[in-house]
Amino acid sequence: MSTPDLSMGHSDASIIEVDLEHAAPHGYTANKDAYLKRLKRIEGQVRGIARMVEDDKYCIDILTQVAAATKALHAVSLGLVEEHIGHCVVGAAAEPDPEARAEQIDAKVKEATDAIGRLLR
Repeated sequence: MSTPDLSMGHSDASIIEVDLEHAAPHGYTANKDAYLKRLKRIEGQVRGIARMVEDDKYCIDILTQVAAATKALHAVSLGLVEEHIGHCVVGAAAEPDPEARAEQIDAKVKEATDAIGRLLR
């Protein structure tokens, strides 16, 4: 089975060049509005938790809401890690100089693994 030609008449090098030229500054930029919407929803959840404490609600009910907010933050975090890998690491792999490419890939992968490590603590 052959791979379809998606180059639209361009060489691979020119496709990479165009992609890098028009790349968003951060991997999440294309989804920025969705991330902000989710974060504002989480912010509302946290305010609701604070109101629950102020109103002396049952501790298990508060903990249930804390768990929900934590899960929502983890979902945002995982999305950002995915965006980093898909944009920043892949972008580093497009570096034409082999030595610089290896260094950039190593640095971007280390950033991702460090971030994942912080999430798991």
